[in-house]
Amino acid sequence: MHFRKFIELAQQPEHFILHVSADNQFILYVNQQRVGLGPSRSDLGHWRYETYDIAPFLRPGRNVLAAAVWNFGVLTPLAQVSDRIGFLLHGEGEVERIADTDPTWEVEEESGVRILPTPQAVRRQYYVAEPAERIDGTVFNWGWATAESGTGGRWKKAWPIGYATPVGAVLQENNWQLVSDPLPPMEMTLTSAGRVVRSTGIDIPAGFPANAFTVPAHSKATVLIDNSRLTTAYPELTVSSGRGATVRLTYAEALIDDHGKKGNRNEIVGKKIQGIFDEFLTDGARNRTFMPLGWKTWRYLQLDIETGDQPLEVEKLRTWFTAYPFEQRGHFESDDDSLNPIWETGWRTARLDAHDTYMDTPYYERMQYIGDTRIQALISYTVGGDDRLPRQAIQAFGDSRIPDGITRSRYPSSMRQIIPTFSLLWVGMVHDFWMYRSDPEFVRAQLAGTRSVLDWFLQRQRADGLLMKIPWWPFVDWGTDFDFGVPPHDDDGGSSVVTLQFIEALYYAAEIEFALGDKIRAGLYRSAAERASQAVYKLCWNQHYGLLADTPAQKHYSQHANILGVWLDVIPHEQEKDVLTKILSVSDGYTATGPVPPLTKATYYFRFYLARALD
Repeated sequence: MHFRKFIELAQQPEHFILHVSADNQFILYVNQQRVGLGPSRSDLGHWRYETYDIAPFLRPGRNVLAAAVWNFGVLTPLAQVSDRIGFLLHGEGEVERIADTDPTWEVEEESGVRILPTPQAVRRQYYVAEPAERIDGTVFNWGWATAESGTGGRWKKAWPIGYATPVGAVLQENNWQLVSDPLPPMEMTLTSAGRVVRSTGIDIPAGFPANAFTVPAHSKATVLIDNSRLTTAYPELTVSSGRGATVRLTYAEALIDDHGKKGNRNEIVGKKIQGIFDEFLTDGARNRTFMPLGWKTWRYLQLDIETGDQPLEVEKLRTWFTAYPFEQRGHFESDDDSLNPIWETGWRTARLDAHDTYMDTPYYERMQYIGDTRIQALISYTVGGDDRLPRQAIQAFGDSRIPDGITRSRYPSSMRQIIPTFSLLWVGMVHDFWMYRSDPEFVRAQLAGTRSVLDWFLQRQRADGLLMKIPWWPFVDWGTDFDFGVPPHDDDGGSSVVTLQFIEALYYAAEIEFALGDKIRAGLYRSAAERASQAVYKLCWNQHYGLLADTPAQKHYSQHANILGVWLDVIPHEQEKDVLTKILSVSDGYTATGPVPPLTKATYYFRFYLARALD
């Protein structure tokens, strides 16, 4: 939908501050100049609004305030909580109140933008991010944000749906409880669009994406562009003429072969593209620029063009990189040059997975999971020197707690998912923040949440000290023989791995409580942790192998239990080196001194805890 309002000003003001929000998202324009977009994602109880000083965009006389607002309905990304489509703009002072959203605003439904179904092959990979968009240039209102776009016709008076209410208001007229967005604007930087590596239907266009090429009438052409590395960006395609042509942009992390395998990402011979896409239908005008509402992720971008009765001039393709505006303040140096590319790849990955929330993947899910986010937050502290996105995550997970007391596994999210073990990792996240940042009040504000999480687990600690069988999805790692990421347990529970994660959370919470909260509770946590530690070693230690088993039945072994057992000193110190040597003998070339049973190997994700055990 498009919203607009005209305001008259006698002179350009020194400041003109507006608070803006929408459900799902908005892009704000003032006098055809893009001001910003938002809001950052949260939930209805903490709905974000953005604040802008639009004075630099204003002028004496008539000014046009305009906003594109969209809600993708049933195809809304899973990370997007929503009530219904809506738009809010509120002036901070009396002068700015002339801009407030009220019946003087006009609205039109933009029939030139439609959402398309996600391809089945992409959906099977659990794609729940931004959907495919189709922009029909023959229908799109190209002048919607201008004063010359006329009145009447599709423009209607906007319909108020209740006053905006900040969190804590006495009365609420709708479900959006407003809070100021604590995050900075996301980065928008023009970057290289890559290079053409393959074309069909036309010769490889020289100089494209920077220079133009033409597709003749009644033709089909394909142009494959390699960005050389993954990016998260808005593609901006400019075309001229060619009324009736269709241009499809397909985005992929890598090309696939006939068996659906990616293989070497640099190879393109015998491979094709498969992925989410956007489509643009051209109207024949000069210099039409198409950009999807949502950013996309790709290394490879393919243009599939089919023309009608007119040739299409493809003028240029530009790429606007977007992500959280981290700056690299921490650095790594080594006389081993082979390590530098690893550092660069790691930092680039951290950036691509950080936007208005952290993300497990920027392509498929874009979900903020506690397990991933804990590690990402540590990178933000140590390399980025910025704790605003970690604060957002910690608070979001705390706000996600269900009546039982534990957190959801991912948040914000429109679909409830519970991984109780991630609640334990959230306690670790709070402790990490306390260790790396100087804000005890923020940590103290999380204590109600950490207490409810640990109370839930303490109720499930067996008499022998181990945990009972945990409901929902007690995921730990995608181990090859873990049942959907869940380590083995006996009929009544007794997972050493999950109990060890419980021990970690108890020790961390005890430290925080002793310093900032309830010293008596800190003692209870230490007592429960000691009881659990003794139970793990007594019931799960196998004398023959010199390793911790995954349950008291001692039929299954994993690197996971022994990594945590070493790190948390549940295994006596004098035995820790031998344990690490044994578990690494199955994955890293170490030589064990005794028999080693089959071991489930830790994935890259869980090897973060191996690094801590080795420290």
